[in-house]
Amino acid sequence: MVDEIESEGIRPPDGESDLIDTDYEIGQDNVEGNVGPFGFDIHNPVFGISGVAIVAFVFYTLALPEQSGALFSWLFGAVTKGFDWFFIGAANIFVLFCFMLIVLPMGKVRLGGKDAVPDYSYVGWFAMLFAAGMGIGLMFYGVSEPMSHFSSSFGGVVSEGGARTDWAPLGGAGGDQDEAIRLGMAATIFHWGLHPWAIYAVVALSLALFTYNKGLPLTIRSAFYPIFGDRVWGWTGHIIDTLAVFATLFGLATSLGFGATQANAGLNELFGVPIGGTTQVILISVITAIALISVVRGLDGGVKILSEINMGLAFLLLLFVLIVGPTVAILTGFADSLLAYVQYLPGLANPIGREDTNFVQGWTSFYWAWWISWSPFVGMFIARVSRGRTVREFVICVLLIPSLVCVLWMSVFGGTAIQQVVVDGYTAAQDAPLELKLFKMLDELPLTQITSLIGIILVIVFFVTSSDSGSLVIDTITAGGKIDAPVPQRVFWCIFEGAVAIVLLLSVGGLQSLQSMVISTGLPFTVVLLMMCWAIFKGLQTEER
Repeated sequence: MVDEIESEGIRPPDGESDLIDTDYEIGQDNVEGNVGPFGFDIHNPVFGISGVAIVAFVFYTLALPEQSGALFSWLFGAVTKGFDWFFIGAANIFVLFCFMLIVLPMGKVRLGGKDAVPDYSYVGWFAMLFAAGMGIGLMFYGVSEPMSHFSSSFGGVVSEGGARTDWAPLGGAGGDQDEAIRLGMAATIFHWGLHPWAIYAVVALSLALFTYNKGLPLTIRSAFYPIFGDRVWGWTGHIIDTLAVFATLFGLATSLGFGATQANAGLNELFGVPIGGTTQVILISVITAIALISVVRGLDGGVKILSEINMGLAFLLLLFVLIVGPTVAILTGFADSLLAYVQYLPGLANPIGREDTNFVQGWTSFYWAWWISWSPFVGMFIARVSRGRTVREFVICVLLIPSLVCVLWMSVFGGTAIQQVVVDGYTAAQDAPLELKLFKMLDELPLTQITSLIGIILVIVFFVTSSDSGSLVIDTITAGGKIDAPVPQRVFWCIFEGAVAIVLLLSVGGLQSLQSMVISTGLPFTVVLLMMCWAIFKGLQTEER
């Protein structure tokens, strides 16, 4: 098995490790061949089922836009209203599980064997993690979410017919401006802090452990070997991997849709580019073409370079807003927001008996499903770049440090926009659509044209890194765990990521259609993640011996 791993681009463990003894060989179910000059090496039946289903979905959505739009709308309501408690409860379990791994002795286990050393420096590691993990989301929601929660909290509770119609988190803070700011930032941090990164950490750790330490293929099914044994190589594993492909594709498509609408809004603000479906289709098509180049160049030649460029630009924009914006208010607000997060966390994480149904279902349920849909993609990507880290180091870095950076980002961008409202009376960012709030906030600061252009570039490059990273991951899953499958397969998935985003944006529901599909695929995959926690625990127990 070790020789097979080495031949497929995955190094065997360095030093002592508890390899799983199985007769399965990476790629044994694959179908290899050529179509003209292009080679393929695809897993049967995961690639076939996934590919046919996605192609059929694209044609169905284009052929019956009204019918598909109604279906997407129904799905969104049914899942968010019926399973909000499940999403919230599961996310709480993931956070508690990660903290358990930090404090237990099994945290000293090293991914890749006792003698393994990290493949990437901290700088390169963090750059790829951030660019793949939350890039477009931070740009889209960095201003809009703190502002939205502040406004709804300040407005307080609004009821009609005995039911709440407002979007305020918890009980709101009607008329109390300072508390509305605290509650708004706490709700934002809740959605971008420990919970989403715990979701990513669970998937990433399971993949890294069972690939680098146990000698199994780099694919989602491998994590379930302690539970199902050799059945993971049959239909049990096929179903798990196919669910992972669907979740990843629709999670990415949602982010690409958000990125296209925000880039379109920014280009309209700066250059008068028309806002609409045609422009957004062109944007998705052009950026997907750029992503194809990065896909062909591979992980180190494409994704890593773009990620480091993007992290540098994001840091410069963050520093600029921090310096020219209300610096003292931002820094004091950062600390106060963390305290508010701790204060309000029990209420925000409560899965039952909630009266703030709009907030729970429209924000939290959607977010948790979105992060869970992204988790196969981000988790596998993090796993690929995390060999050599101890479990404790891995969980602390993936869970705590990115959470703090997200809090800082939201405090700088969202805090600046809120201060513009409460101190200066400038309400353009508050009144603007979600995709335009960032640019309206930058309008009040110096060098507006330059900073807005940097914002658009960040959205586009985050778009590219998400697309090409996702293509690499989906290709690995549909190639049976091979990380060096033929490039044309990655190109296929990259093209269809863009195609799914386009057809969902053009459907009757638009962005709601994107949200509906990510919610629907996130639901079954939540069950997969809960089972992963048990598999990780069992796997680490054997490594401790």
